[in-house]
Amino acid sequence: MRDTLTPQARVQTGVPRTTRRRPPGGPIALLMLAPFLIAYLLFFVFPIGRAVQLSLTQSSLTATGPFVGLANYVQLVGDSDFWASVLHTGTFALYTVIPVTLLGLLMALAVNRLVRARNFAQALFFLPFVLPVSVVTLLWQWILNSSFGLVHALTGTEVAWFGEPGTAMPTVAFVTVWWTVGFNMLLFLAGLQNVSKEVYEAAELDGAVGWKSFRFITWPLLWPVTTLVLTLQLISSLKIFSQVYILTGGGPFNSTRVVLEYMYDTAFQNLDAGYASAIAVAFFLIILLVSLVQAALLRGRS
Repeated sequence: MRDTLTPQARVQTGVPRTTRRRPPGGPIALLMLAPFLIAYLLFFVFPIGRAVQLSLTQSSLTATGPFVGLANYVQLVGDSDFWASVLHTGTFALYTVIPVTLLGLLMALAVNRLVRARNFAQALFFLPFVLPVSVVTLLWQWILNSSFGLVHALTGTEVAWFGEPGTAMPTVAFVTVWWTVGFNMLLFLAGLQNVSKEVYEAAELDGAVGWKSFRFITWPLLWPVTTLVLTLQLISSLKIFSQVYILTGGGPFNSTRVVLEYMYDTAFQNLDAGYASAIAVAFFLIILLVSLVQAALLRGRS
């Protein structure tokens, strides 16, 4: 029975006051969290703080320069090369986010319908994702080589896929989709397998089969997974660097130079750590803003 006596009533009636117990294991839990907290502070918080500090100075890679305040950010606002790299990064995101999400969903739907060969198909589609970026880029450099590549041997075309401004970025995006779609397929497949069969059976009795079943059952129940895939893929696409740098090196006339590559060139070729840090901080804020906007839109859709 619930006790409704107030503390004053307890004193007057002589009923002992109940003591609020703290949950046990507080120091132990803090001790167990300590390794993560130390690593988080050391490898995440401290580098961010150091980058912000360097962005306010005119520093090189080897020495901290004089304090210049917001001069690097003022220069960044009028830097056409920076905004061109932002545009290239956004273009790459447009080329990859929606296709890799849609293809991952379609592949998951196809694999989920299999019975005997499901594990084989799942492993086959996921296999490219486990390859390192160096292997993926070397493979596609050979396949798309304009002189002796596989595409050239089959079609007879001599297109410099990674050497033309009009084809370099779409080709890099295609390679990225091929490389990463298997991971998204696994996420969607896990979501599909969590949908109860009884839901489909009840809907089938009401006439919801085929497209109606997907539209009114599968798609709404997969929306949380879709939100996760879109968010992860957007952040990953905005942080693109490795495959662009290896496949194109910035591309013809810098047509594929993304923000992280511009930051790399500024820091390690121009030896300007202060300005490179300003690029990093500004791009971090851009990614944070885009992610928050996307999260708000997806939350509204759900």
